[in-house]
Amino acid sequence: MSIRVLGCSGSIAKGCRTTAFLLDDDILIDAGTGVGDLELSELACIDHILVSHSHLDHVLGIPLLADSVMRRRPGRPPIQVHALPETLAVLQKHLFNDQLWPDFTRIPSKDKPVLELVPLAVGQVLALGRQRRAIEVLPAAHSVPAVGFALRGAQGDWVYTGDTGPNPKLWQALQGRRVSHLVIEIAFPEAEHLLAQEAGHHCPSSLAAELRHAPEGVTLMLTHVKPGEMQAIQQDLARLLPGVPLHLLVAGQVIPLAD
Repeated sequence: MSIRVLGCSGSIAKGCRTTAFLLDDDILIDAGTGVGDLELSELACIDHILVSHSHLDHVLGIPLLADSVMRRRPGRPPIQVHALPETLAVLQKHLFNDQLWPDFTRIPSKDKPVLELVPLAVGQVLALGRQRRAIEVLPAAHSVPAVGFALRGAQGDWVYTGDTGPNPKLWQALQGRRVSHLVIEIAFPEAEHLLAQEAGHHCPSSLAAELRHAPEGVTLMLTHVKPGEMQAIQQDLARLLPGVPLHLLVAGQVIPLAD
């Protein structure tokens, strides 16, 4: 079992892809611009997309993926897009509305569409993919309804917070469990802490406060840094979290996990 980092940036620039992770070869966790680096044959293998929230940097790969693979999945079930009901409502109203993009929940036909929108709820444990991976839906605290995900593994959970600011409910959900990896976001440097707070993102000081609650022995991985802000964030974190090993995700990285 492995997680392939397709994108882990908070926006786009050369070499920067927005959030998308590929679990095995058939499950996407968020669908940002990093999805576009997959081969067409790889895109056609995807059967499930887990969406943390409705913001464009996490969903814009979905409509383009649907268009790319529609003719390459004959006879196969729709790709299931799993998200909160509030998130699915945004996608249906503002994206798949035949104005911004065709409604691929009805194309090529209502009976056999490319996409199926499937609601989920915080606390739910899904069994997805050909390997029936157990994935729990975790609470997030963002500017819109949002969730994170915990992939259960033999040596602990791989936890992805999604976009979030300070989130006591997350630590309550993780209390007492074994966590091997914590992929947590940080978007802005300390100089923009007010913007981070307003936008529902972490800056170095809020991240440092949150990590006091992180399970012991967890590998800490940072995602969602805005392009051009890496150096400032690293300097802030070195000051606020001296000696704490923090791993910055990079696109193309593969995270091996025990089954």
